[in-house]
Amino acid sequence: MKKVFAGVLITLAAVLVFRSCVADREEKSILEENSMLIQTQIDNVSKLIVTEGHFAEVYNYKDSKMLFRPFISAEKKALVVVNSDVTIAYDLSKINFEVDEANKTLHIKSIPDPEVKISPDFEYYDVTSDYLNMFDASDYNKIKKNVNASLMKKVEASALKKNAENRLISELQKFYILTNSMGWSLVYNGQPVEENLPQILFKD
Repeated sequence: MKKVFAGVLITLAAVLVFRSCVADREEKSILEENSMLIQTQIDNVSKLIVTEGHFAEVYNYKDSKMLFRPFISAEKKALVVVNSDVTIAYDLSKINFEVDEANKTLHIKSIPDPEVKISPDFEYYDVTSDYLNMFDASDYNKIKKNVNASLMKKVEASALKKNAENRLISELQKFYILTNSMGWSLVYNGQPVEENLPQILFKD
């Protein structure tokens, strides 16, 4: 009788150990599958999120050189019409992230800064200069530098950056939906993300 009882206990113990091993393997397999799914989702949105705009500007350039002050001066001037395409992009392939399987957490450590690209087209009108103060390469470089600085101010004051941020949030919101549906957590820069992604991303 004792032998039978001992045999039953051994059999039950073996079954429990087997089931525990099978459950551990299944849980590990699910964690690995979830981890791969999250990484695949991140790869799928690893593309440039681009917002485009167009700006036009009329720029007056004038330079005076005093030769025999205050009697003689030499001037050069130009009227420049600038049409420029502007793009603002986030290269999501540069997202720094970590998948923590043990704690079922996706850590987004950093997001790349927006890339602003200005592509101006210059048309020069009424270009005049005196013989003693001629237009040269430095003048054209100065005009381009000043125009680019002016256009950048217009971009900063426009809605382009806000539109780009909204498109970025739309893409990153997919991470929150995915992790939440699988019972995982999403953390950005050490801060848990619930439904406050815009405030976390662009807080002052």
